[in-house]
Amino acid sequence: MRIMFCCFRTAKPEPKNSNSGEPALGASFMSTNSIPMFSYNELKSATRNFSPTSKIGRGGFGIVYKGILRDGTQIAIKSLSAESKQGIHEFLTEIETLSNIRHPNLVQLIGCCVQGTERLLVYEYVENNSLANALFGSYNKQTVLEWPQRAAICIGTAHGLAFLHEEAVPPIVHRDIKASNVLLDKDFQPKIGDFGLAKLFPDTVTHISTRVAGTMGYLAPEYALLGQLTKKADIFSFGVLILEIISGRSSGRSFFGHDMKYLLEWTWQLRNEDRFLDLVDPDLVEYPKDDVLRFIKVALFCTQAVSHQRPNMLQVIKMLQSSEPILDVMALKKPGVTDMKRSFVMAKKPKSPLVQNESQSSSYGFATTAEDPGSAPQTSSEVQPR
Repeated sequence: MRIMFCCFRTAKPEPKNSNSGEPALGASFMSTNSIPMFSYNELKSATRNFSPTSKIGRGGFGIVYKGILRDGTQIAIKSLSAESKQGIHEFLTEIETLSNIRHPNLVQLIGCCVQGTERLLVYEYVENNSLANALFGSYNKQTVLEWPQRAAICIGTAHGLAFLHEEAVPPIVHRDIKASNVLLDKDFQPKIGDFGLAKLFPDTVTHISTRVAGTMGYLAPEYALLGQLTKKADIFSFGVLILEIISGRSSGRSFFGHDMKYLLEWTWQLRNEDRFLDLVDPDLVEYPKDDVLRFIKVALFCTQAVSHQRPNMLQVIKMLQSSEPILDVMALKKPGVTDMKRSFVMAKKPKSPLVQNESQSSSYGFATTAEDPGSAPQTSSEVQPR
């Protein structure tokens, strides 16, 4: 159910701006802006003075609090860190665009607060916390996600990411797809969070010179090492996320047997030993083997070392939802694994030259066109690697 808020104005004086050169929030901007505005005092009251007991998370962009408005509505409030703060008009212009992005698998931004140096974002509250908590945290001791739930989380997250890539204007590259940025609602349906805090990314830009954002274990090699950011970097991270959902294990380095490996490395080892199903979470007692194998193969296609050899998100959705045996595991190449300490593990370059643009078909049949780099295959045969 969508929650609508009016713009709130407070009669109390606003905190003085520490930056005397920054203009105050003007009425002219307010009159043309569709973002619901909350006063700082209102959010302070909703969180009991931003009490530590109201804190529900912390990320690279700031601290997240749970709040309850006077009418009983539950909200999540992200207090942005100092590094994230911008000028008022720049901030509100960006946030207005993001507040218009609506999809069932994206956390909805419903308002903000700009008062003095404070920058706070107000989101819908998502009841069941993060996927990371469900998979790896203490919450896991209370609830085991069954296969239908895990499959639905994979597919729902894929739909949310496809919306950001293919339907948002301009397209958005998340840059930090991971289990802690996927929230679960009361029905355990997934909602991608923090997408609004990544840079809005036009399709014409293919290289980002600023520092790499993201989490080790999820990072595509071309992004981690070269700073090259495209939609395919998100797709790599999504592939790793699928493996986490299936295995119940974190993507980071840990012991698998006697060896310290990344989850992606271990998955590839299981593939070479024809032991794919050893990846499955031991808590998952019953599951359809064919479906699980298909999801694992999709994850490996998403994490191919060369970005052009990864599918786009519309193709990923089609592969996840297909009941046909459309994937040939023998066509897979070694995935890309990034480790800053051990440099970069990656498949050897193919004998033929790398595809230079996405208008050419890769060796795995994930063909795209220059006019529509995110176009989905029309038939199952177009998805099948050849």
